[in-house]
Amino acid sequence: MAIEETKQAAKNLASQAHEVGRVSGREPWREVLRWASRGRLGRQKMWPDVPELGTPWQDTVSANRIGWRQRAANLDDEFVFAVDYQICRRCRLGWGEEPHTMPGYQRCGLASAGLAALRSDHPGLSWHTLGGHSSESQLFWAAVGAGVAGGYERRALCSHVHAGG
Repeated sequence: MAIEETKQAAKNLASQAHEVGRVSGREPWREVLRWASRGRLGRQKMWPDVPELGTPWQDTVSANRIGWRQRAANLDDEFVFAVDYQICRRCRLGWGEEPHTMPGYQRCGLASAGLAALRSDHPGLSWHTLGGHSSESQLFWAAVGAGVAGGYERRALCSHVHAGG
C-alpha cells in the first residue's frame, strides 16, 4: 500500500472508532480468590490471551496490565493503535496508559478517535494518566486532553483499582 493510501485507510479507520467489538475476559473465580487472599492468590496466569476480534476496533483485556482493559484498532489484520485503560465508576475516574500508534499510521487521528470513543463509552468520568511520560508523550497527552475532564493529567490510582502489573 502506498503511503497516501495507508494514511487514508487509517483516517477511515479513525472514523469507525464507535464500531467496537467487545469481549469481557473476566474470570470471576480468579477475582474472588484474589480478593479473598488480598492479592496473594489467583495470579497464576500472568498475562491473559488477548483475542483478535473481527471488528475494526476492539475492547478486550489488556495484555500488559492485569485487571485493565485495552482499546485497539485493527487494519489489515494488524494492530495499528492500542491504549490500556482502567476506570473506577465509584470515583468517576478513568486512566489511559501506554497509547501506541504504529509509525506508518501516526498523525491520522487514530489515538484521538480511540480515546474519544472510550470517553463516550464511559461518560461522566475525569480522565488521567499515571504519569512518568517522556517529553514527547507529554505533548501528545496535552493535545488529546484539551477540553477533556481531567485533561489526562497525572493522577495516582484510587484505592478501588490496582496498577495491574
